[in-house]
Amino acid sequence: MAGETAPLLDVSSIDLFYGAAQALRRVSLTAELGRVTCVLGRNGVGKSSLLRAVVGQQPIRGGAIRLGGEDVSRLPTHARAKRGIGYVPQGREIFPLLTVKENLHTGFAPVGRALHHVPEEVFELFPVLKSMMGRRGGDLSGGQQQQLAIGRALVTRPKLLVLDEPTEGIQPSVIKDIGRAIDYLRGRGDMAIVLVEQYFEFARDLADSFAVMDRGAVVMAGAKADMVEREVRAHLSV
Repeated sequence: MAGETAPLLDVSSIDLFYGAAQALRRVSLTAELGRVTCVLGRNGVGKSSLLRAVVGQQPIRGGAIRLGGEDVSRLPTHARAKRGIGYVPQGREIFPLLTVKENLHTGFAPVGRALHHVPEEVFELFPVLKSMMGRRGGDLSGGQQQQLAIGRALVTRPKLLVLDEPTEGIQPSVIKDIGRAIDYLRGRGDMAIVLVEQYFEFARDLADSFAVMDRGAVVMAGAKADMVEREVRAHLSV
């Protein structure tokens, strides 16, 4: 429609296979600047596979993945990071033998030398990191590691922030901190956020739009205002 801006991320009818097994079936998803898109679904329905396709860790068949109008479907992961995709993987994947400071500095890889410093807002969002700069990543609690993983992604100055189940195994106080951080980043207006979640209340409170997956396909999608909670929960129950 006239006057509408194109989404920053536009995933269009992609398929993804692991050998002969099909993990994604004609999946489409969009994410807009200043908005949170939540991807919901049970374990094993393709949510993480979708994120791995977006960031370039798994090749797709058919369809396209566009970032800011550019087709990035065939670009390697590091090239997508340089174009502004920040990724917080499930399980956090921080470097346990590196210090917090060194972990954060690994985020410098996709950005120019002028940006080789940790943005102050990382410490404003997660103050615990500033007091632990010399601690090894493996010595942090699960919640602290999750904050470190998000902080590391923010060091890359992403235009698109992709978070894979950031509340998994995290204590409630840190879940609230992560929720506040996502809300703040959304409010900046210059970042699109894709959030994969199983924790419905966390997703519902943050979502601007949502997509529910089942068996490798998107079975429900729309604006939060159109979300019928009972129907969404039916797809999340085992």
